[in-house]
Amino acid sequence: MELTLQPLRRMFKQAGGKRVSDQAAEELGRLIEEKAANLAIEAQRLSEHAGRRTVMSRDIKMAAKSMEKRN
Repeated sequence: MELTLQPLRRMFKQAGGKRVSDQAAEELGRLIEEKAANLAIEAQRLSEHAGRRTVMSRDIKMAAKSMEKRN
């Protein structure tokens, strides 16, 4: 996992959590990384479809909307 536990714990605390186990923070990190990887793949596909080699913020936004519709 590339994300460290401390920022993940902060996310829990900002959401109102009092105490967060290492396992909970690790699971959150794993899920975030999985979703981010899928989002990056979709954004890359969209930028290529548009004839660009550079992924732009609009590709990320469109990929997120596309993924929301699928779920």
